[in-house]
Amino acid sequence: MQVLYLHGFASSPRSSKATFFGEKLASKGINMVTPDLNEPDFSTLTVSRMLKQAGDAVDAASGPLALIGSSLGGFVAVQAALVHAVRVQRLVLLAPALDLDGNSLSELGDRSLDEWKASNRLEVFHHAYGRLIPVHYELYADACRYNAFDAALTQPVQVFQGRRDTSVDPDTVERWAAARANVELNMLDDDHQLLGSLTEIWERMERFLF
Repeated sequence: MQVLYLHGFASSPRSSKATFFGEKLASKGINMVTPDLNEPDFSTLTVSRMLKQAGDAVDAASGPLALIGSSLGGFVAVQAALVHAVRVQRLVLLAPALDLDGNSLSELGDRSLDEWKASNRLEVFHHAYGRLIPVHYELYADACRYNAFDAALTQPVQVFQGRRDTSVDPDTVERWAAARANVELNMLDDDHQLLGSLTEIWERMERFLF
């Protein structure tokens, strides 16, 4: 089983979670592939572009795959698992941003949805780059093409969600999981980053993946 990790919004392949799980998998002789979803330019980020990058990584791999998606990467992972259902045999979602409405996206920056549309600029603090970077309105317009709640996934899915998450609504994740018999939901006493639960997550994830 090969593993593909999709990082979150304004994050990178060098995030704390990506590093942690990459090291754990490496100890089992598994190389975790983590595409940089910021490339070629964070400002022009769209779900379609991220989905294309995920698809390229799936095509470059051989054999069955497990997808791990964090936050916005979780939303993309759901779409990738639909498109590549034959190859993707397991799906792990970490605080997945399953409901990508414009208001929730605009809350990540410095202006309302209407202001974002008018100016085509939403200033977002990029945690990996350590500075504010504008992102274009096309991120939201393109995201409207996809719906995680309509996703008819057939693979086993494991979800980890913090009860104290203020970026992703825990109730939304619970509703999404409850509607699918193939989803194992793990609610944790943690926030959006889930950094206090990484060891516990790995112990459950390891059993799920292998």
